[in-house]
Amino acid sequence: MTDPAVPGEAARPAAVLWDMDGTLVDTEPYWIDTEFEIAERHGGTWSRAHALNLVGNDLLESGRYIREHMGIDLPPEHIVEELLDGVVARVEQEVPWRPGAVEMLAALTAAGTPCGLVTMSYERFVAPILSQLPPETFRVIVTGDKVEFGKPHPEPYLTAAAALGVAPADCLAIEDSNTGAKSAESAGCLVLVVENHVPVLATQRRIFRDSLVDLDVGEVWAEQG
Repeated sequence: MTDPAVPGEAARPAAVLWDMDGTLVDTEPYWIDTEFEIAERHGGTWSRAHALNLVGNDLLESGRYIREHMGIDLPPEHIVEELLDGVVARVEQEVPWRPGAVEMLAALTAAGTPCGLVTMSYERFVAPILSQLPPETFRVIVTGDKVEFGKPHPEPYLTAAAALGVAPADCLAIEDSNTGAKSAESAGCLVLVVENHVPVLATQRRIFRDSLVDLDVGEVWAEQG
């Protein structure tokens, strides 16, 4: 962990690990709209409450939930592909960045702080978003189709930290959901929570902010007990 006693050097995380949906980009409305389209296309029923229950979840687990609660007789894997078709088409038209996210990424890059992306979205959805950022913005990218256990399991964050060669305890994770925050916290990360579409429970290892705009990572890091 960075030594706060080093003269002239503020304590900072060794790496910052970013969630994507709802944190880096506000794509949750894309997912929700697509879910309602699937329900209409296949004669199912859906609600916003059900949609919000899926925020932050592993996609295949979401496919199982949709199959059960939407009442459509499709394999979860097929449901996931239909979801991805809908959201990829939308994000290729417009990437809805969260306020302050791109600026914060640029500041971290300039400071030499490595960033990793830890998302339960699949690679084909992530690619058009990352294409809008400078190359190597994220040194490590962990997607939902590359891990055995998705969030809230700690594997995604453990995988990202290991790939960066840093201890999870030296990482700051940025999340917007209970599912994601639990994953990061269970891995050992300090979690910066910026709530978006769903409320997030407070715990000892979660620090809350209203926005990423003009946010100083060093100040957040210094708050941990």
